[in-house]
Amino acid sequence: MSGLAVEHLRVRMAELHQALRGAVARQSEVAALLTRPDLTPFCVTDEQVDTLLDRVDAFTEAMTEPPSTPGRDPESEQHLRRLAASRGVTLPLDALAARYGLSRVEQAALLLVAAPELDPGYERVYAYVVDNLNRRAPCVELLVTVVADTPADRLALRRTLGGTGTLRRYGLLRAYGEAPTELAQELALGDGVFEYLMGWGGDVGILGQDPGEVVQPDRQVTSPYLRSERLGRLGQALGAGDLDVVGLWGCPPDSQLDAAQALAAAAGRPLRRQTADMAHDLRTAAALGAVLWIRTDGRTTPLDEVLTRSSVPLCLTGTSPSRPHGLLAARTYAELTIPSPGFPERREMWSSAFPVLPSEALEDFAARYRMSGGELRAVAAVADADARLSGNGHPVTEHVEPAIATVARGRTSSAVQSILPRRTLADLVLPDAQMGQLTEIASAFRAWPRVAESWGFAHKTAAGGVKALFTGEPGTGKTMSAEVVTGILGLELLKVDLAQVVSKWVGETEKNMEEVFRQAEDCHAVLLFDEADALFGKRGEVKQGTDRYANLEVGYLLQRLEASDGLIILTSNLKENIDPAFTRRFHFVVHFPRPGVAERRRLWQLAFPPEAPLAADVDLETLCRLDMTGAGITSAARSAALSAADSDSSAIGMRHVVRGVSRQFHREARLFRPAELGRYAELLADNGERDA
Repeated sequence: MSGLAVEHLRVRMAELHQALRGAVARQSEVAALLTRPDLTPFCVTDEQVDTLLDRVDAFTEAMTEPPSTPGRDPESEQHLRRLAASRGVTLPLDALAARYGLSRVEQAALLLVAAPELDPGYERVYAYVVDNLNRRAPCVELLVTVVADTPADRLALRRTLGGTGTLRRYGLLRAYGEAPTELAQELALGDGVFEYLMGWGGDVGILGQDPGEVVQPDRQVTSPYLRSERLGRLGQALGAGDLDVVGLWGCPPDSQLDAAQALAAAAGRPLRRQTADMAHDLRTAAALGAVLWIRTDGRTTPLDEVLTRSSVPLCLTGTSPSRPHGLLAARTYAELTIPSPGFPERREMWSSAFPVLPSEALEDFAARYRMSGGELRAVAAVADADARLSGNGHPVTEHVEPAIATVARGRTSSAVQSILPRRTLADLVLPDAQMGQLTEIASAFRAWPRVAESWGFAHKTAAGGVKALFTGEPGTGKTMSAEVVTGILGLELLKVDLAQVVSKWVGETEKNMEEVFRQAEDCHAVLLFDEADALFGKRGEVKQGTDRYANLEVGYLLQRLEASDGLIILTSNLKENIDPAFTRRFHFVVHFPRPGVAERRRLWQLAFPPEAPLAADVDLETLCRLDMTGAGITSAARSAALSAADSDSSAIGMRHVVRGVSRQFHREARLFRPAELGRYAELLADNGERDA
């Protein structure tokens, strides 16, 4: 590859040598006309002035001529391209030109700057062309003189070589040193450009970078709201100059790019984003006829005053409106609040991201996930990559769920514990009524977006999403049931760590809770408040200052719980401990009773994995008559296995199980009567447990 690259440079440099010879010849002629050995050191003669005026007149008269058309590639260059294509590669200069849209004139300017890296002899030639032996580095004047043929071409090339031109905007060329005029500005290659041109490796995508560039995504996933008539009118007015500034409010951060691009497209202008140098941003946007996009979320300083003096069209975006009074007073302003996509809009977004998905799957994903355009693009890209890597001919539809998990899950913090559901309905042992309620919760969450938005029920209530309360004694399966419901929905479960959330400092609990709710919404996860009495307990009479703030926390939670569109599950040992104001906001209240004999028999069967060496003397019929919860049975089985392993037993026998049950009763501070074991009561004595 390096050999082809160097040969390509040789071919192109041969063309430039002809241009250099022409520039040298022209300079020689001018020098001959302007040089008088007897007078030049002291003054400018009349003949010299006439010559300079003739050149200025000629330049002025030719300024309006159309630029010359670059010649066709020589056959030798085409041969090199065919040779490179046969090897499955692209010539570096061609790759650079294609990546950054460089014209042939811009490529020539780039090569002239690179030439002194090949041979220092170019420097003296450059100094002669600009008639100054102290200016040996390539400069704007040199490039214009050598590459451009007519005065009109020279003016066009000067603009191209300016700070807003492609070469310098992307950093392929950089200004070197300070110059009194732009014409005298010396130029140098950007980092890595020479090595790449020589075929020595490098990544063409990172050779240059324009910080303000907004790249159009390959896959468009635009909410129908961004194709609204109102947004189109605002864009047209912005493009026509009837508006200076447009505010687009209400979009989440990941959707603001889509909104700004939709506005710029309606204006018929390119879009650029704000960087650290606002003045440079405005100059570049003005030179390119672009809309400057400014995100107002998270700004700690007011917008620069220079915006009030500029006429560059602006697009402001934010989750909530930010309306600088000075800017609005000085410029022509209009705004649009973009609502969050409803169920029909989300379905259309999913359809544009995955047109091959069947209608049922589109509706299911639109109901479960409130994803922005950026998230959907990421999901589509990950699913496409997984489908290609699988190599088994499976359609991309089979990779959507794993792609969603990759994009949406795992954004945890210290305030929540991420639980990836592993257990299913088959692992639950509950009465039929409770099992039916759990499946109904999952079905209701899937159906709610359609019922709320398509059927209009959202207008009847301010509450969104689905909220459920699980009550019952410890160990009856409340937390496990939350995991199972989450698994049915194919979502992630975020369990709130109350120790990290509740704070003694005023206002900190609400701040921490807001972060928890935001995180669940961003991850499209189910939120679980285990042992929720500490947060959602009853409000009491205000007798001291702390009571007032505790009641404020409960009031905040009431509002935030109602505003959430997700699935939120609370667990409590006693329903009576929950504030009644919360209780009426729950769509489902499921009570988990202590298991009966039939449930306990099933629980004992599930407590021992199929791989566990269970002895034949283990009597499940006797064990299921013991009043134990599911968690207690699981803990007793684990203790029995540890006891068997500790005694080097080859199997878990009844005596090990009895020891595990006895210790579980002790942990629960309950009296274990030997009579409950029937004929196995003597095993308590064998284990040394009877007296205990």
